[in-house]
Amino acid sequence: MISVERDVFRLAQVFTISRGSRTQAEVLTVRVERNGHVGWGECVPYARYDETLDSVAAEIANVPADITRDQLQEALAAGAARNALDCALWDLEAKVAGKRAWDVAGMTAPGPEITAYTLSLDTPDAMEAQAAKNAFRPLLKIKLGTPDDMPRLEAVRRGAPKSTIIVDANEGWSAEVYQDLAPHLVRLGVALVEQPLPARDDDALLGMARPVPVCADESCHDRSSLAHLKGKYDVVNIKLDKTGGLTEALLLKHAALAQGYDVMVGCMVGSSLAMAPATLVAQGVSFTDLDGPLLLAEDRQCPLKFDEFGVHAPETTLWG
Repeated sequence: MISVERDVFRLAQVFTISRGSRTQAEVLTVRVERNGHVGWGECVPYARYDETLDSVAAEIANVPADITRDQLQEALAAGAARNALDCALWDLEAKVAGKRAWDVAGMTAPGPEITAYTLSLDTPDAMEAQAAKNAFRPLLKIKLGTPDDMPRLEAVRRGAPKSTIIVDANEGWSAEVYQDLAPHLVRLGVALVEQPLPARDDDALLGMARPVPVCADESCHDRSSLAHLKGKYDVVNIKLDKTGGLTEALLLKHAALAQGYDVMVGCMVGSSLAMAPATLVAQGVSFTDLDGPLLLAEDRQCPLKFDEFGVHAPETTLWG
């Protein structure tokens, strides 16, 4: 049996990117029950990819109850619906086998990975205050994506002078804006720029100097995306809601590394259940951004552990 529920998690504060603001995370929780075992997974439908809670739930409802993980890869396209089902099937396989999910995947037990903490798009003064409050964190990710981003970036660097900074423009810049900002990104010690241009316009990156590594997010979904990234990007951002689950995420990681890309593992704003499978993909990557639970005012029972060593792999009471 496959069941789908809608869950809402309040955010600790308003979360704003260049596309808009939100005060809660709306997710779908999928459970697959077979022979007394229940596996579960979570997805976050994303309007940027023409997904809604209703459309994704409908996709899941049309999947046969006895589908296997291999069959699922062909039955559904990459996206949120396949992600929740795929991760639920991984959890189910682990429980049936009496093993951990990483054992099923043929991996060694995962260790903690330092994760970025995201600062919401706001006024320069507000972002400086956010940065100062979180200056103890080794890696900060700041949401930008407007023509007036330099004061924000300067403010964050003042607030957190020792933190490594990642910039996420969420497709909000033009080629001209990016070229103007690039020297300042270097000056301010930015380590990575995530999706500076709209995916449809990213051919403009061809031949453009990239003094700071550029990461493909909206431009990279699964392995089929890699053919279109050459010469534009240095890093790919793997998110399970884009790849359609852990199965394709692990394959994309292997393929991207083989083709010379660095890897970032990211997330939508969701609960610890959504992040748990991604901790397997995050092992040894250049950048980890699995801070979804840190942005919430409430989380799942038995949530992921975050400490000075980073985000830890899930306990069996959560997933896998």
